[in-house]
Amino acid sequence: MRKFDSLTEREILALAISLEEEDERVYADYAEGMRESFPGSAALFEGMRDEEAGHRRRLIELYRERFGEHIPLIRRQDVRGFMQRRPVWLMRPLQLDAVRKQASAMEAEVRQFYERAAQRTQDAGIRQLLDDLAAEERHHEYRAESLEREVLQPEVKEEEEHARRRLFVLQVVQPGLAGLMDGSVSTLAPVFAAALATRSSHDAFVVGLAASVGAGISMGFAEALSDDGSLTGRGHPWVRGFICGLMTTLGGIGHTLPFLIPNFHAALVAAILVVLVELGVITWIRQHYMETPPLSAAIQVCLGGALVFLTGVLIGSS
Repeated sequence: MRKFDSLTEREILALAISLEEEDERVYADYAEGMRESFPGSAALFEGMRDEEAGHRRRLIELYRERFGEHIPLIRRQDVRGFMQRRPVWLMRPLQLDAVRKQASAMEAEVRQFYERAAQRTQDAGIRQLLDDLAAEERHHEYRAESLEREVLQPEVKEEEEHARRRLFVLQVVQPGLAGLMDGSVSTLAPVFAAALATRSSHDAFVVGLAASVGAGISMGFAEALSDDGSLTGRGHPWVRGFICGLMTTLGGIGHTLPFLIPNFHAALVAAILVVLVELGVITWIRQHYMETPPLSAAIQVCLGGALVFLTGVLIGSS
C-alpha cells in the first residue's frame, strides 16, 4: 500500500475518479437493495448516486485535459488511511439505519480526502476542482436531508417504519419467540419432575441445565435448516438459528437457576415464581409484536405452560 503523501497529482485524480465510481455503485446497490421494502429511501440513494456520477464526470474531464486518455486503476485498498467497508452484497437484507449510517460515513471520508488532496496539489485547476468537490461533499449531507424531506414524506416514512417493523418481526422476534416459548415451556416437565422425584436442588439444576442447552442446540439447528430466507424474507438462516437457540436456552435456564439455592423448598418456590414471570414475558411479546389479543395470548401461553407444569409434577410425584 502507498502512503497518501507519496501520490502525485495524476495519481490523486485517478484515485478520486475511482472513489467516485465506487461510491456511485454503492449508492446504486443501496437503491436496488431497498427498492422493494423501502422505496422512499431507494429514491433518496438514487439521487445521491446521480450526484456522485456528476463528480466523476468533472474529474474525468479535468484528468483528460491534464494527463490524457489513460486513467490508471488506483483503488482505496491501494492507499493507506481509508476505512475498510463491508461489501453491500454481504449486508443483505439491508437494514435502513445501518445503510444510512454507512452512507454518512462515506460522505465524511470522501470530504476529508478532497480536503487533504487539495492541500497537496500545486496545479491551480486541480486544486480548484478538489476544493469545490470538498465543499460539495461537505454540503452533501444537507443535500441528503433535502432529498429526504422531498422524497420521504410522512406517509412514506410511516410505510417504511411498518416495513422495518415487519422485517424485525420476521428476522428476530419470530425465531426468538419460538425459542423462548420452547425453552420456557418444554423444559418445565423435566425440571420439576426431577425436582419432585429427587427432592434435590442439585439434581434438578443438572437436569434443567442439560435440558436447556440440549433444547437450544436442537431448536437452533431446526430453525437454521427450516429455510434459507431467500423467498420468505426471514433473513440469514444461521442468524435466525442462533437467535432461536439462544432464546431457547435462556428460556430453560431461567427457571433452572433457582435450583442453585441449597434449600430445596426455597428453590422450588423461586422456580415457580420465575416460571410465572417467563409466561408473562411471552404473553407480552405475543401481544406487542405478534398483535395477538392480550386475553387470547395469556390463555394460550398460560394453558400450555400449566399443562406441561402439571405433567412434570405428576410424573415427579409418582
